[in-house]
Amino acid sequence: MVQIGIENTIKRHVPLRSMLFVPGDSERKLEKAVSSPADALILDLEDAVAPSRTHIARGMVLEYLKSRPDRQRQEIWVRINPLATPSALRDLVVVAGAPDGLVLPKVSSYHDIVQLAHYLEALEVREGIDPGSIRIIPVATETPQALFSLGGYVGCSPRLVGLTWGAEDIAAAIGASTNRRPNGEYDMVYQLARALCLSGAAAAEVQPIDTMFGDFANPEGLEADAKSARQAGFTGKIAIHPNQVEIINRAFSPSTSEVEWSQRVVDLFANNPGLGTVGLDGKMLDMPHLKQAQRVLELAASKFDREKAS
Repeated sequence: MVQIGIENTIKRHVPLRSMLFVPGDSERKLEKAVSSPADALILDLEDAVAPSRTHIARGMVLEYLKSRPDRQRQEIWVRINPLATPSALRDLVVVAGAPDGLVLPKVSSYHDIVQLAHYLEALEVREGIDPGSIRIIPVATETPQALFSLGGYVGCSPRLVGLTWGAEDIAAAIGASTNRRPNGEYDMVYQLARALCLSGAAAAEVQPIDTMFGDFANPEGLEADAKSARQAGFTGKIAIHPNQVEIINRAFSPSTSEVEWSQRVVDLFANNPGLGTVGLDGKMLDMPHLKQAQRVLELAASKFDREKAS
């Protein structure tokens, strides 16, 4: 019965083009993040914070959340520590600030999502927060076990709204000295992780979010990487530096010509409800083309909503 209630109250997830990591213990970076055009901030309590300062970061993140209750323009998420560590439960003090969601690192399978969702059910009641309002995005490829479970997220929790991936921790976990080939491309295991994350998100009907581009001083490389990710099917990307955000937002925002074409496709099918295949400008279109057009219009609408809110 609790699960049904959550499904009825959880807010619709608007695709996030950009999610900017911000160290949770850096007052300067937290203040600067307010003016970022990122669709969402991820206040970090994990890798960006030294263990000796985690307790300080928790207090700063909670204060930051409470000081910014209006999230129409920009969502605020928090990356907590892995559930297998003692720090994770302590990190959940931030629930009192009603974050839009939690990023969960180093998951092994969907069971971690279910466990975290149970914690949140109780904590939302305690804090007087709307049931189901705190969503979850796992970093779903950081452990060896995780690679074998990416098809298992289907229906695990209504809080699950996206999957993202990472290539650094999994490389360390399997003992690799690097995750890239001499030509700079990801090696086979990490290409597999990326593909499985994308496919797992599609299977679970949640947003696929591409991993970060580490060379933050290389805007041309980031632009190419982001465009490639969008072509593959990702609808958003992690940023690790403020200067990356606008490039990512552009890459994951449909162009005017894309929107116009997609609207024509949707209108054509709407005006011919009995047809599964239609012709437009000399091209034959069927249901996959319609779904892609609808996806483009959804992304365009979410961009418009955020710009209007700002």
